[in-house]
Amino acid sequence: MNEKPRIGWREWVGLPDFEVPALKAKIDTGARTSSLHALDPEPFSDRGMTYVRFMLLPVQEKLIFGRVVTAPVVDRRRVTDSGGHWQERYVIHLNVVLGARTLPMEVTLANRREMRFRMLLGRQALQAVIVDPAESYLLKKSSEQKNFLGQVRAEVLGSREGIR
Repeated sequence: MNEKPRIGWREWVGLPDFEVPALKAKIDTGARTSSLHALDPEPFSDRGMTYVRFMLLPVQEKLIFGRVVTAPVVDRRRVTDSGGHWQERYVIHLNVVLGARTLPMEVTLANRREMRFRMLLGRQALQAVIVDPAESYLLKKSSEQKNFLGQVRAEVLGSREGIR
């Protein structure tokens, strides 16, 4: 029997579709849909399909790790936040690496600049796991995540050592 992995209220995830090995995500069972930080989403059409181009900043306040990415638009939805305010958001399909699993999910694009986490995983994406709200970072980092975070740390600290 394949047991569901236990995860904490925050975890490191990977976004292989955008070549981002590590991104801090908040696990939010109160939110229905997952959300990703996206600056300046810009829709465009190509061969009859609608896409959205946006700036993805996986590391807060470090533009050096930012990149412009493109994804097909699946939908536009009205999303209501916890304060009762709504906004129209683009929805994309995204593969998210969570521990040893890759989970395909729908993700809305939102400006999360003032939030502590660049991604929020909502309950639709969490059906394959068990959430332990008393714990953090229960999943082991992959070697790719460790290398990326070492680069981030070296940039932040101005050091070439990275993390060990």
